Amino acid sequence: MIETRFTQLFDVSVPIQLAAMPGVSTPELVAAVSEAGGLGMLGTGAMSPEALSQAIGAVAERTSRAFGVNFLMPFLNRECLDVAARTVRLVEFFYGDPDSSLVETAHAAGARVSWQVGSPAEALAAERAGCDIVVAQGTEAGGHVRGTTSLLPLLSRVIDTVALPVVAAGGIATARDLAAVLACGASAARIGTRFLATPESGAHPAYVQALLAAEADDTCLTEAFSVLWPNAPHRVLRSAIIAAEALTEDTAGALEVDGVILQVPRLSVFPPSRDATGHVEAMALYAGESVANVREVRPAAEIVAEMAAGAERLLARRSG
Repeated sequence: MIETRFTQLFDVSVPIQLAAMPGVSTPELVAAVSEAGGLGMLGTGAMSPEALSQAIGAVAERTSRAFGVNFLMPFLNRECLDVAARTVRLVEFFYGDPDSSLVETAHAAGARVSWQVGSPAEALAAERAGCDIVVAQGTEAGGHVRGTTSLLPLLSRVIDTVALPVVAAGGIATARDLAAVLACGASAARIGTRFLATPESGAHPAYVQALLAAEADDTCLTEAFSVLWPNAPHRVLRSAIIAAEALTEDTAGALEVDGVILQVPRLSVFPPSRDATGHVEAMALYAGESVANVREVRPAAEIVAEMAAGAERLLARRSG
């Protein structure tokens, strides 16, 4: 059992946080990671307060353990923040300057607060805003990427800059990866791509198959999928860009959001969920460089257990 400031703060047994992935981190996946001893995270995207309340309830039906909710700042709904802060252990923000008023709102309702950052300066701003933890995200990460530095150099600088517990994010998928960031001083690892290839994931089967076949250099950092969220770099499978640029239609397909069938514009931000139809291969297939270590679909609990046990062995061998 690996005990860190992160595990103590959230009363979890494993220093692993699920990356919140709107559209694909289902309540089932969130609950599975929490039940296995990590910290599950719901991604809100552009959810309504009613839909978020239902999703939180669906997680709570499956686990009594801690979990959290992530908010993307460009799509932040204050009513959703109120819903989350009253009901979950952790409220997390990403892709915006740290805001003390948001931190105070969450704290007043009883939640801890995290801010995912891409630079030491942003980490320091998060600390000054009153956050309880920060997530240092390297450019290896899948999905939207805030900074310009790879994980290990960034992690070292952030740890030296703030006194808060620091979670490492970007390119982490194995026990060795987890042991490495813990040895560098991280309190936990934030993991996304590895959990897309699980039975609990909401990712479309074709999306999952593309991940299983990909290597690290099949991903690229781009602004290609910028419709509805411009000027926001993100890491996706290169094949998705090629497929999207080859489309002659204005839409790539459709998917369901909050019970409504939504047309997915070509080169828009939406990843393909299970119910997506149309040109799934041309939608935003977010993937981190850790995709090279995603080779089979396995239950989330098995992934958490394997990574935690393996990291513990490696760290024990190192200290011995």
